Amino acid sequence: MKKLFLSAVVVAFASLGAISVATTSFAGEQYIDDTGFAVSGYDVVAYFDLPQSDIGTPQAPAVPGRADITAEHNGATFAFSTAENRDRFLADPERFVPQYDGHCAYGVAQGGKVPGNPNLWRIVDGQLFLNITQNVVGFWEEDIPGNITLAEGNWVDLEPQEASERAIPQFSSPAPVR
Repeated sequence: MKKLFLSAVVVAFASLGAISVATTSFAGEQYIDDTGFAVSGYDVVAYFDLPQSDIGTPQAPAVPGRADITAEHNGATFAFSTAENRDRFLADPERFVPQYDGHCAYGVAQGGKVPGNPNLWRIVDGQLFLNITQNVVGFWEEDIPGNITLAEGNWVDLEPQEASERAIPQFSSPAPVR
């Protein structure tokens, strides 16, 4: 019941415009892991075509991109599962890139840059957010609007810092290494 209530609150806040997400495009360094791709080689456009689960339940797995279907943006290579998704990205990259340059949204809310796991995602108000571990997702989902507000305030100081170089815990990408 609590999960249903939290989902309804987020939807209500979003419909009232009370959830404020990044509308200013900051161009910091994308988080890049050992695959050499942004978002660990997952297709950022495909997230927007996946069904989104209720708060408190796992999201559908992210869609791996292909090493032969890529685009450059913000100094990073993004991989896509289809040429159509690459073309959609190229038409409006800011619509699809994850917030906080692919770093964990809750980590940014807490004042630091740590990697975002591509399989721990949520779209809020048309923006893609990643988190680092399933445990962190629980903290993030306890107060998504509040965490976004904190992250937005922290991002101003964090954005110019170098991207995280840490590995994503307990994660392995199917993407080939660049």
